[in-house]
This record gives sequence, C-alpha cells and structure tokens, in this order.
Amino acid sequence: MAFEIAKNHLIKKGYADRIMEFEVSSATVELAAIAVGTEPARIAKSLTFMVDDAAVMVICAGDAKVANSKFKAFFHTKAKMLTYDEVGTLIGHNVGGVCPFGINSGVKVYLDESLKRFDIVYPACGSDNSAVKLTIPELEDASDYLEWVDVCNIPE
Repeated sequence: MAFEIAKNHLIKKGYADRIMEFEVSSATVELAAIAVGTEPARIAKSLTFMVDDAAVMVICAGDAKVANSKFKAFFHTKAKMLTYDEVGTLIGHNVGGVCPFGINSGVKVYLDESLKRFDIVYPACGSDNSAVKLTIPELEDASDYLEWVDVCNIPE
C-alpha cells in the first residue's frame, strides 16, 4: 500500500518513468546500491526523528551520518530517532521503504547538503524493493521539502 501511495505521489509530480521495482530487497543503503547499480553514497536515505513532538525526516546521502552537534544547532534539540514501530505510524512508510513521497501530513522534510555533490540520487519509493531515480532539482520538487540543512557528516 505504501508503495502505491508513494508511486501515485510521484506520478502526480511527473516522475512515473523514474520509478523502479526490484525482485531483490533494497531495504538498506548497501542493498539499494546493488539493486540500482550505483555507489552507496548516491542512495538518498531517509532518517526520521522526533523534534518537538513532531516527526521530521532528513534525506541525506547514503554514506552520510548525522552529526549530533550540527543536528542540535539546527533543530535545538538532541537527535532522537523514531523507533521501528513509530516510523510506520508517524511517517506512513515502513523501515526499508521510507521516502518523502506520499507521507503522512505534518511530517517535516529536510534535504541535507550531503546530497548536493551528486547530479542523480536514488531514494526509496515506499517499499523495501523500490527506488526512484531523480536529479537534485527533481528531488526538491518531488519531496515537498522545507529547506536544505547541514546536519550530517560525510566520510573523507
């Protein structure tokens, strides 16, 4: 069901031809990179947090990690990731398929600067065996994000 919701969101935005479904799992960055045929860093992973009693999603590069000090400086609170069960309930997609497309109302979406080094990225599409190929401007359009943030570090 979540795949169909995300897919319909992307169809309305004009990105139907970019959606991919796989016979294999794409539930982790590593598995998604294999399924797509790209490097793990180009997988746009969705990290979900609780900030001031609201669900927040940060989309970042597959090789990025949340930098607690940067997160706290921007959100004015410590990074507290949603639990496995909270993700499905609060976001609308289950772990392994979390993406910013067709999510529950009220979820605040941010794009992390770690993505800007790529021309093409691959976020999930609502299921643990899907992805969508998007340019950065297309990701901005499709995700209905609030703003760009710098809350992650990338390996050197």
